[in-house]
Amino acid sequence: MKWLLAILTVMLLVSQYRLWVGEGSFADVTRLERQLEEQQRKNAALERENRHLLREVRSLKEGTDGVEAKARYDLGLIKEGETLFIFLDQDEHKSPARSQREKQ
Repeated sequence: MKWLLAILTVMLLVSQYRLWVGEGSFADVTRLERQLEEQQRKNAALERENRHLLREVRSLKEGTDGVEAKARYDLGLIKEGETLFIFLDQDEHKSPARSQREKQ
């Protein structure tokens, strides 16, 4: 009778091992669910980026306005007769000697 009880106890422990520790356990399922949620967030962000790029491609294909805007923004191009003004922050463009005097 003691042997039967020992065998049944061992079988119970072995069957519970997979439920708590092994593949498909509660911890494993929870980890996989977290990975799935993270991947779904990444996929949603990539889908938003793809939609934005698709709109940009369509804009560039359909007319010159998109090409002109892209050239102005990315390359800093201006039309003939336009004047380009560039405003610089005074703090960023001080002379090195003046900056050293202010630090002292």
